[in-house]
Amino acid sequence: MTQNQRILRHLQEIGCITPMEAIGQYGITKLATRVSELKRDGHPIITTMVYGKNRFGEPTHWASYRLEE
Repeated sequence: MTQNQRILRHLQEIGCITPMEAIGQYGITKLATRVSELKRDGHPIITTMVYGKNRFGEPTHWASYRLEE
């Protein structure tokens, strides 16, 4: 199974994925690139920016991806 197939399956079964989930669960370090490839192939993926704090309490943000309904 390719990385793109793993991501697509995750989106279909679980709903959304973040870069940390992709690294932790699948060892995928370039999630944005894989998502870009899936979008190019016609998959309707929505990107949402999530804002929070890192482990040092500093403000940060990251992407969360999901399939469009």
